[in-house]
Amino acid sequence: MNRYHRSTAGALCLRCVFPLLMTALCAGQEAPPRNELAFGLGGLTRHRRSDVPMLTLGPGVALQVNYGRRIWFTDTFALYGEVHFLASPSREITANTSVATHDVASLYITPGIRLKLRPTSKISPYFAAGGGYAEYEQSRLQLDGRPNTAPRELSRAAVDFGVGSDFRVWRWIELRGELRDFYSGSPAYNVPSIRGGQHNVVAGGAIVFRWH
Repeated sequence: MNRYHRSTAGALCLRCVFPLLMTALCAGQEAPPRNELAFGLGGLTRHRRSDVPMLTLGPGVALQVNYGRRIWFTDTFALYGEVHFLASPSREITANTSVATHDVASLYITPGIRLKLRPTSKISPYFAAGGGYAEYEQSRLQLDGRPNTAPRELSRAAVDFGVGSDFRVWRWIELRGELRDFYSGSPAYNVPSIRGGQHNVVAGGAIVFRWH
């Protein structure tokens, strides 16, 4: 066999072997479903804003929805783009000044990314971070029952970061435990000395539906 025929035979052999080799390498890397939609319930923790005057923002119920779409994965890591929604109907305020706002409702919308570890395993920890928008709605009344002079609604920038873990129940369903912190500007407490950013920490769980 001359050199030309040997080269041709070698090239044909590589063409046959290469797809088989790639198939073997990727056999264990079954991609997780591309889309995730989570419905969650959690609790916002109590947060003390000031000692003089004393003012504390109380705990609150957190209703959450998270949509994530996988954009890259290996057996070790998966990267998702996500949009996170959190709504809290009311968080009561306690203070030693009677002119403070009585309560605050809040809404956070934060697009971001989520890095999931071991995405094809039954337990998959993850880290999440994002940034977006916070909306606060202050009560119509002060603590003393008089009309509140603070703005009724107030918009702020917000960032969020958190950790959690997904527990696979079935291929298309997971349970999720999570801790997140939404850092934003302050609501309108009607106390001029209280300003700047605040942490809004929420712990909760969710059911996650996954599909391609």
